[in-house]
Amino acid sequence: MTPTQERLLLLVEDDAAFARTLRRSFERRGYRVLHASSADEVAQLLQTERPQYAVMDLKLAGHASGLSCVQLLHAQNPEALIVVLTGYASIATAVEAIKLGACHYLAKPSNTDDIEAAFSRVEGSTEVDLTAATTSIKTLEWEKIHETLAETGFNISETARRLGMHRRTLARKLDKQHVR
Repeated sequence: MTPTQERLLLLVEDDAAFARTLRRSFERRGYRVLHASSADEVAQLLQTERPQYAVMDLKLAGHASGLSCVQLLHAQNPEALIVVLTGYASIATAVEAIKLGACHYLAKPSNTDDIEAAFSRVEGSTEVDLTAATTSIKTLEWEKIHETLAETGFNISETARRLGMHRRTLARKLDKQHVR
């Protein structure tokens, strides 16, 4: 990219305060930032814009999934560098994000430095530390819940049905993990 080329970043985030903070930070770094808070807004923006970078929240308002936004952008521009942010990381959603075209997946809180570093770390690394710790039952349960949530498009009633639990029980578990 030449110094005169514009760095266009698509920010998909439904939390207005967090979006405003990220937007300002990226603008100070020389990006032109487009903001969307839903998949419909992303689809509309992509009709006229072709961002090279994107930061997408995994969980959007109304139980919508940011994964659909990853898929939309990747279909329009396979070279776009897409980072998915989430407040409740799981292996299942990380794998799906990468399969759909994201180059990286970061747990919140992440700042602009973390995101820019992720844009530059597109290739995998064999130097990642492997953990010797076994996975706890709670972590396995949480990952299964998230895998099923992703499969159902974040439909809580359908997720509860597939997991064989009452909807209220699932809602309580999600509230304990601070899932909106």
